[in-house]
Amino acid sequence: MRSLFCASVLCATSTLCAQDTVRFTSTTQAPTFARREPVLRVKPGTVLISKTNFGAYYTAQGGAFPGEVGPIWVEGATPNDHLTIEIIRVQPNSQYAAANMRPTFGGLQTDNRVRLLNDPIPTRRYLWELDTVRMTGRTAMPNSRVKEMEIDLQPMLGRLGVAPRGEEAFGGLWPGDFGGNMDVQEARAGSTVHLPVFHDGAYFYFGDGHARQGQGELSGTGLETSMDVILKIDLVKGKPISWPRIEDKEYIMVVGAARPLIDAFRLAHVELIDWMAADYGFDKWDAYALLGQVGESTIGNIVDPLYTAVAKVKKRYLVPSR
Repeated sequence: MRSLFCASVLCATSTLCAQDTVRFTSTTQAPTFARREPVLRVKPGTVLISKTNFGAYYTAQGGAFPGEVGPIWVEGATPNDHLTIEIIRVQPNSQYAAANMRPTFGGLQTDNRVRLLNDPIPTRRYLWELDTVRMTGRTAMPNSRVKEMEIDLQPMLGRLGVAPRGEEAFGGLWPGDFGGNMDVQEARAGSTVHLPVFHDGAYFYFGDGHARQGQGELSGTGLETSMDVILKIDLVKGKPISWPRIEDKEYIMVVGAARPLIDAFRLAHVELIDWMAADYGFDKWDAYALLGQVGESTIGNIVDPLYTAVAKVKKRYLVPSR
């Protein structure tokens, strides 16, 4: 399972070729984010070539949703550090993606705890055929004027997380300060996800590939499918963080998770202001004022046990003007 080599896809840069590279395919499926026996141990700086777990959910016949890959023990990780996951590649590797709709799940569901007069959302399963060369997905819509829909794919990972605080265990649908099921579009190739560490070794998990997902994941799922992934797993020593952060060439971002949605929005922005003050030399109130003019935000999900919001600011505003 473990080998040190330079795959051709990595050799585009000498930096990646210089790293330890590990090829790993999981044979287990983790049902929760929690501390448990690691499936793999890696050193900081390791480039991991792997796959998300495959399950019957992704087939034409349908079935159970698979669990996550993990946990992965990161040597030297302590709660005084934070984990960085550079997403180098996330690519659908299946013929199909599934998007299920049901009465008790989704952003526009009727309340399953209180009887209402609203008509329940019907149970439906949309099977999308994926073309991983053209990077498109196609599905039937027989009851609509547009009988067939084709869209372009924008692959992402819905779940990137670590073991939560203490002895807590959260099911696969949960996001939180540990990351987890954040379902944010920004967790895609070219981004680096920063995660807090609550235990020695971090206990890193990943999974839940989406070939495409709209903001908010409105109807309850993205285009759920399995993925080939390449991740660079590293540590920032002596610099703990409180909530997940994401960085790409253009933005720095923070993910907040809470209910109601306004609290997720607030959490993300407070953490972003703290980041701007700690690392970019901003007075807290100057950062607050600046975000009022140039800040941006997206919604990860409004369907999970906790909702997720992303606060972001372009890096060009973080450096002195000429």
